[in-house]
Amino acid sequence: MRAHLSVRVRTAGTVLVLGAALGVAFPTAAYANTVAVTVKSPGATSGPATANSEISTHADCGSGLISGGGINQATGTGNGNHVMGTSPSSNGTAEYTGSTGVVGTDVTHWLGIGGSGGQAESAFSTTPYAVCFTSNLISHTQVVMNKTNAPTAATTVGRVTATCPANTILLGGGARTTPASVGDFKPIASFPTFNNSAHDFGLKAAADGETNPDSWTAVGWANGTNSTNETYAYAICSGSGINISGVTVKVRYSEASGPTTGSTGKKVTVNCPSTDGKLISGGAAISGGSVTTTDFTGPGSGGDHLNGSFPSDASGNPVSDGTTTAAYWTAFTHTGGMSSPSTYSEAWALCADDGV
Repeated sequence: MRAHLSVRVRTAGTVLVLGAALGVAFPTAAYANTVAVTVKSPGATSGPATANSEISTHADCGSGLISGGGINQATGTGNGNHVMGTSPSSNGTAEYTGSTGVVGTDVTHWLGIGGSGGQAESAFSTTPYAVCFTSNLISHTQVVMNKTNAPTAATTVGRVTATCPANTILLGGGARTTPASVGDFKPIASFPTFNNSAHDFGLKAAADGETNPDSWTAVGWANGTNSTNETYAYAICSGSGINISGVTVKVRYSEASGPTTGSTGKKVTVNCPSTDGKLISGGAAISGGSVTTTDFTGPGSGGDHLNGSFPSDASGNPVSDGTTTAAYWTAFTHTGGMSSPSTYSEAWALCADDGV
């Protein structure tokens, strides 16, 4: 009996020693979010110099891939300058405006396209921003484009949503409208959303704190009637065949009242806290308000427009070329020449942790 007990004690002791040895030989792997971003910008390009026209400029990633991008404009003393496009490009010049679906992979260029209405000033300029993304997990990306022939009537919204392929994750997105010759036509919203009934399949925007949106919506807006107006939405998604089960992309969102007085602007800034991960993209809108709980509606005046959607500091100032610590996104909205009652401005930031 004593021999039997002795064997049991020795066996238990052996197990304890072995367990300790295993703990030393195989420590728990350290966790680190490997997402990193660098913002690239070439500075401002002047123009447009004439009414009802546009200029195109681009920012490029020397390393990394586009996860999103931005645009900021100098408006002069008037209100004729407006965003016409903030969107990905295969080479810094070409646009994805043809067939819908997956239109590009591993894109490294971002377009900032500025348009003019019925007036132009020498002070007008457009500055593009490329958000250049790296991750030990997400080493490839793809661009999905969708478009609609809308709006064709005055002060109606042309809403279109691009959705990422199954088993991928949304990183960012953009918007574009054509033609520039229709000077009162422009995109007034570019935001993350979900292709589900709770978000009316992209017509309601992603709200603050929601995670892993799968779609991007663009909204076109005009002050007149034109049958050839086209609005384009772009979703920047992770590449195919990547296991994104451990990835979290969190939405940060803010809405503010205004601007409501004619020929005035407003900035709204939203933050990616370090606990949410790294800022990888953002969006902006000028609207009728409550865009996360009701289908998107237009603002109070047909001339209302966007003048910026860009990575910034806490005060809403654009970050400089080469910044690696951007944690805020700012929307810069503007009214036309008329008062704009019941108008709101919105900003979104997407914050990513790749779970590596």
